[in-house]
Amino acid sequence: MRIKKITEALGTKVYTDSGDFFGEIEEANLHENKIDGWRIKVGGSVMSLIGGARGVIIPHQFVRAISDIFIINKAALPSPDSDAEEVSEALV
Repeated sequence: MRIKKITEALGTKVYTDSGDFFGEIEEANLHENKIDGWRIKVGGSVMSLIGGARGVIIPHQFVRAISDIFIINKAALPSPDSDAEEVSEALV
């Protein structure tokens, strides 16, 4: 396994585990010297799903794989049925 630096991950494309393009890694959030979450700049088609926000923070626990691309668990994303309060908590 090759260890990557956080700076190498910036700009990496992000896809859901079902193969949908989600966006690009913009920033890593650190807490006590560990990765807590990832700020992702979302792609155009995803903006409508999350209420027009330009980005979301996905907790690191929902990242399934990191290599040339990121794969995140689709369960981490707000569903179209979720109410506006839940969605606004996850938006940047």
